[in-house]
Amino acid sequence: MNYRTLGRTGLKVSVLGFGGSSLGSVFREIDEKEGVRTVHAAVEHGINFIDTSPFYGLTRAETILGKALRQIPRERYILATKVGRYGYKERDFDFSAARVTRSVDESLERLGTDHVDFIQVHDMEFGSADQIVAETLPALRRVQAAGKARFVGVTCLPLRLLSSVVDQAEVDQVQSYCHYCLNDTSLAALLPHLREKAIGVINSAPIAMRLLSLEGPPAWHPAPQALRERCAEAARYCADRGGDLSRLALQFSVANPDIASTVVGTASPERIERNIREIEEPIDAELLAGVQRILAPVHGVTWPSGRPENN
Repeated sequence: MNYRTLGRTGLKVSVLGFGGSSLGSVFREIDEKEGVRTVHAAVEHGINFIDTSPFYGLTRAETILGKALRQIPRERYILATKVGRYGYKERDFDFSAARVTRSVDESLERLGTDHVDFIQVHDMEFGSADQIVAETLPALRRVQAAGKARFVGVTCLPLRLLSSVVDQAEVDQVQSYCHYCLNDTSLAALLPHLREKAIGVINSAPIAMRLLSLEGPPAWHPAPQALRERCAEAARYCADRGGDLSRLALQFSVANPDIASTVVGTASPERIERNIREIEEPIDAELLAGVQRILAPVHGVTWPSGRPENN
């Protein structure tokens, strides 16, 4: 496993990170024991960055992760969780200082630790950008001062909002998803600005929430039909040549040195071990070129998320 420095934090994080969403049965119903074994396999094979949220599985992911982490020395992992999103409906977002402060304590209890390394504002496009800057982030800095978090970060889908917030507030780390993968590399344009500010960058969903897979995305995936069809074509193209689009996508995302860690979510020990092996293998340049040709007409196509004014 290789490690990269995460911005001004100075922390060395594994280039492949473990995402807790699958522990919450987001993609399929999972067995709790299998989830615990997956976390253990990830850490045993060198993954030290673990990311989760109370939203994943409506606290189930944090609960299972906490059971797994109780059997691992605290110094072996770098832990990130989130605040602000607690469900799927508009009423399930609360970025107020009181709620996010309470949320941290709730997460710490589920995770079985006295502190997280990163506390992040989750999907901030569903809130008011003014509130995030003036209320939410200052509240998380107070959480940091209390010793319950080492660093403060933000997450969202719209890159315009991400750029705006880091220019208005001090942020240690950002997490972007679905914007540095084979079908969308728009995060690349923002990387020089983040590097100049010494903000650490985490990239999530290198498989674009299963768009870039032979099995295809779940029914709830927000991608437009044209993008779904091109990704499905790319998956068949790889399979016909003995390749795997998911492997190619993961290798592509991990290769960027300006991204400290790329987070993948799974609740299968075999899958996480395979992912770790795959990032050590050389990328198939010919297969990559063919996939990029197929995806060119939809490259950069995304979807709206959150409040209209934040997109």
